[in-house]
Amino acid sequence: MALAPEKHAKPAHILDTVINRIGHIVLGKEHQVRLALACLLARGHLLIEDLPGVGKTTLAHVLAKVLGLQFKRIQFTADLLPADILGVSIYQAEGKNFVFHPGPLFAQLVLADEINRATPKTQSALLEAMEERQVTAEGVTHKLPKPFFVIATQNPHHLIGTFPLPESQLDRFLMRIEMGYPDRAAERALLKGRDRRELVESLQPVIGPDTLASLQPVAACVHVAEPLLDYIQNLLDATRRAGAFAEGLSPRAGLSLLAAARSWAMLAGRDMVLPEDVQAVAPSVIGHRLRSPAGDRAVSITRLLESVPIP
Repeated sequence: MALAPEKHAKPAHILDTVINRIGHIVLGKEHQVRLALACLLARGHLLIEDLPGVGKTTLAHVLAKVLGLQFKRIQFTADLLPADILGVSIYQAEGKNFVFHPGPLFAQLVLADEINRATPKTQSALLEAMEERQVTAEGVTHKLPKPFFVIATQNPHHLIGTFPLPESQLDRFLMRIEMGYPDRAAERALLKGRDRRELVESLQPVIGPDTLASLQPVAACVHVAEPLLDYIQNLLDATRRAGAFAEGLSPRAGLSLLAAARSWAMLAGRDMVLPEDVQAVAPSVIGHRLRSPAGDRAVSITRLLESVPIP
C-alpha cells in the first residue's frame, strides 16, 4: 500500500522522498535517478544504454515499486514477435468471435529489456504504443493504462547480437542515459550489503499512480520566460548549422527539451525554468538525436552548450 503523502506537502518534498527511497537501493546514482524521474514527470520514455550488470534493470524495477506502478518486464530476443508484446486476438468458438488477449505491454511501467537484441520489425511494434498510448490489433484500438511509461535498456552496439535502433524509434525516447560504474564507496556498500533483488522485493510504494498523475500536470505548468524560450530556440538553431551535426534537432526535440527542463526545475523545488535546468537535461534529451561528424557526441554537445550564450 502506498504511503499517503502529507496533505499539504509540496511536490518537491514528495519527490525528494521518492528519490531518497530509490537511493537506498540504487547507490551513488542520484543524478541518473533524478533524470529518470524527470523523464516520467514529463510523460516521456527512457532509454538506458550501458554494459550488462551496472543496474539498468534494477533502476526500472525500483522506480515501479516506489511509485506504486504495475510493472511488466519483456525480455527482447531475436525471435521475439510483435504479437508477443502487443497481444493477440483468439477465436472463441462458443461466441463465434475474436477476443483480444492483451500482451505484457499493457502495464503502467514496461521494461523493454535489451531492446536492441530484437529485430527491427519487433522494435517498431512499440512505436504506436509509445507515441499514442494505444495499440491497434485487427483494426481495433485498445488504450494502454495510465500512466504509461516505457523504460528500455540497450547494450552498447559493439556487443554481439544487437540491432541498432532506427532514428524513428530513438526519437520516441525523451531521454537516453548511462548508468556508469559506481564510485568506490558505492561499490563497497554493494559488496557488503544485502542482495539487491531482496531489497527491491521488500520495497513499499511512497506514492501511487494517482499522485503521480496529479504531479505530471504540475510539471507541465512550470513557468518558462520568453528569454528562456529564446535560449532553447538558439540551441536548436545551432545544431542546424552546416557542419555542426549530421542533422539538426527537430521541433519535437525542442518540445522534449522544454518538458524535461520543466520537470527538472520542479524536482529542484522551483516554479520557473532556469538556463541551468536546460543544461542539466540537454545531454540526455538531445544526445541520442544527434550524430556528430567528429564522432565524439559528448564533446560536440558540450561545445554546443558552451557556444550558445546564456540569457
